[in-house]
Amino acid sequence: MFAMLVGASLAATPSARADFRVCNATQDLVGVAIGYRARAGWITEGWWAVEGSTCKTLIEGPLESRYYYLYAEDGVRGGRWDGPISMCIAELQFKITGVNDCYARGFQKAGFREYDTGNQSNWMVQLVEDPDPALSGGQAQPLITQGEGQ
Repeated sequence: MFAMLVGASLAATPSARADFRVCNATQDLVGVAIGYRARAGWITEGWWAVEGSTCKTLIEGPLESRYYYLYAEDGVRGGRWDGPISMCIAELQFKITGVNDCYARGFQKAGFREYDTGNQSNWMVQLVEDPDPALSGGQAQPLITQGEGQ
């Protein structure tokens, strides 16, 4: 089972980057999609392939939105990191404008988890395996730890 640890960068250093990053603390390849509000409306983008024990930048530069939405799938074991916010995805690489009528427009629908960055300029989400699936009844229960950002 899977969980997400969330936090913003705690160290203010001259080399600090302003971006939205996802780190994969599992040993498996994970596919990641992100959703956000832009001038054109709601946007979902994917897939970023994040190898085990690595990080990938999904949005480069200072974050322009306060809220971002994330959905991820384990490419080996089929587990998911998801949430209650429905957004459109596609099977292959995609950038979709709008979150309504996903099926009618030829897309699929997935549940994204919301991240409130508190208007920080950078944010990081760490994908981890649930430390004790027995405690969550065998279901993925996200563990969320938030830090302070820049």
